[in-house]
Amino acid sequence: MGDLFTEYEKDFGVLSADIVSKTNKIPNLHGVPKRTLIDDVEQKFDELQELLEQMDLEVRGLPGDRKNASSSRLKSYKDESKTLEQNFKKSKISMTDLEHARTELLAGEDGGQSEDQRSRLLENTERVERSNRRLEEGYRVCIETEELGEEILTNLSRDRENMTRTRDRLRNTNNDLSSSSRILTGMMRRVIQNRMLMCLAILMVLVVICVVIYYASQK
Repeated sequence: MGDLFTEYEKDFGVLSADIVSKTNKIPNLHGVPKRTLIDDVEQKFDELQELLEQMDLEVRGLPGDRKNASSSRLKSYKDESKTLEQNFKKSKISMTDLEHARTELLAGEDGGQSEDQRSRLLENTERVERSNRRLEEGYRVCIETEELGEEILTNLSRDRENMTRTRDRLRNTNNDLSSSSRILTGMMRRVIQNRMLMCLAILMVLVVICVVIYYASQK
């Protein structure tokens, strides 16, 4: 099983390197080539997610220490996958298409637009660029909010695990106390029984003494 997990790790390295390489090319493209490359990277992410699921299943079947070590590595691969996805999302938001469109508009078919037309086109393009920058800022805030939410969920999960362990310890302590209580109750019962037997024995001795004294006094 461990060998299969190692093979999965090698496949993950190849896939992630391919995604990084293609993601870095996206901001420099526009139009159909850009869309084609984006579709290709999205397909690679589907393969990466399927690979992570296979790794997760493999880790569950590993024994003891190997399972703990592989689980730790799997978590780092999942974190790396999230980072790759964030970088991919950012790479799709670029100024390349806008700059390309602005160049085509300003140039025109014969390069014969008037200065007034060029000024209006430039103004409209700048307005679009400002809107795009606001979208980028909004996206950045969303990413930061998502990261904060993940951190909060992680902390809550950790707190829940601590509370579960504490509850389990209290339950074990309660079970131990119950066992101790049953033992003490049994001991007390035996002490009481012993005392009753002792009292009964003393009473019988007293009765015998009284009978002996009675018959002795009759003689």
